[in-house]
Amino acid sequence: MSKPCSLIITLAIFVSFLAFANAHFDYHDALTKSIVFLEAQRSGKLPPNHRPKWRGDSALDDGKEVGVDLVGGYYDAGDNVKYGFPMAFTVTTLAWATYFYKAELTAAGEMNNVLASIRWGTDYFLKASTHKNRLYVQVGDPVKDHECWVRPENMKTSRKVLEINQNRPGTEIAAETAAALAASSIVFRSVDHAYSRNLLNGAKKLFDFANQYKGTFDGECPFYCSFSGYHDELLWGATWLYIATKKPVYLKFIQEESTTAIVSEFSWDLKYAGAQVLLSQLFWEGQKEFQTFQQQADGYFCSVLPESPYHQTFMTPGGLIHLRDGANAQYVTSTAFLFSVYSDILARHDKKVTCGDKQFTCVQLMDFAKKQMDYLLGNNPLKRSMMVGFGQNPPVQAHHRGASVPVMAPNEDVNCGMSFVYWYNTDKPNPNELTGAILGGPDRADKFVDSRVNSSFTEPCTYVNSLAVGVLAKLAKHNAKVI
Repeated sequence: MSKPCSLIITLAIFVSFLAFANAHFDYHDALTKSIVFLEAQRSGKLPPNHRPKWRGDSALDDGKEVGVDLVGGYYDAGDNVKYGFPMAFTVTTLAWATYFYKAELTAAGEMNNVLASIRWGTDYFLKASTHKNRLYVQVGDPVKDHECWVRPENMKTSRKVLEINQNRPGTEIAAETAAALAASSIVFRSVDHAYSRNLLNGAKKLFDFANQYKGTFDGECPFYCSFSGYHDELLWGATWLYIATKKPVYLKFIQEESTTAIVSEFSWDLKYAGAQVLLSQLFWEGQKEFQTFQQQADGYFCSVLPESPYHQTFMTPGGLIHLRDGANAQYVTSTAFLFSVYSDILARHDKKVTCGDKQFTCVQLMDFAKKQMDYLLGNNPLKRSMMVGFGQNPPVQAHHRGASVPVMAPNEDVNCGMSFVYWYNTDKPNPNELTGAILGGPDRADKFVDSRVNSSFTEPCTYVNSLAVGVLAKLAKHNAKVI
């Protein structure tokens, strides 16, 4: 970032701090803890430097029933199933944060931890996609898993494997996994060039598979159903591959074959706004063929900004984005991330967002992003943090098996019927702190119930945190400069 642009953003953050002096947080601590939570979601053989000490090795036979090594990857939320779709989105967005906020993460001393978190996912995706036109997309039986409240280290439930192939396609999942590998290849290019090439080759093959054999895979429903279709994932995957390769084939796809739309949401199911922000950066760097995408990106911000004449996103009385009950925090961090990134892009090129007769500056976009993050960290009507182990009166009953079940011997059998009596239906703090987890968050009226059985309030998700990492890194850096 050029010096004038850095100054603009620094001043923007400083103005925001002055306006919200009572909402000062230790963003560096929040950043560190956000990454620690991702480590707590790891499946497989854990490394010696694993920080959540209450976690152990788990699911070491994953994939054995189909003759494939599928050990590793992430549990997405509070259960013990590995879903490929949200896992890939987690890795893509974490890689984007690392690619865009490299300097901020390095300054915070978190680059190695973030790279390890990305690699934990990409190593798994490489194993899950070794065969051409085949991708293993799920390990575990959600129905059986939800019949037993047990930590992953002691689970005995089915680890059945689901796959997509040319006869049973899953364009959304294949294209999202391609995006994850392509974005990650950029991050590792200067760190491990051979690994980066391996990731990029895998991304190309998966995108070809996604594009050639089109179809929606409903095997992860009702937990991860793609309501938006697969066109957004194809644009998203092609965009990341174009950024990673600059190959004409991906440019041609974006220009001639992709579908796009103005939306008011960025999530694991809807990627248009993310792709449009990425292509806007290229547009202002000189690629004028992406003008339509830049205009659509502006449309996203106009639909979210409360002062915009085109505003359509619901805001709680306390000022929080609220799209849906159930892990609503994912929309808060996704909004904050896009607003943060776009504010930097606007600053670099001295641009504004135009919404009818109003214009919004990079300062205003970053101020909105900060308010969203500050709400989750404690500046809300309840004056309490939504991040476990951080801030004032943080939640202690995260809806999470590993955190709520005491550590026991790996060979100890658990009675599934009684597991809910012992560890789920109790009004006690979790015995293991799920440090850094940003929980589902409050409802439309700013109400929050710290209760394990109320999963819409208290369940964490990996992609909530992956989308928070970049914003927190940026806030941590500028906070250090002005305080």
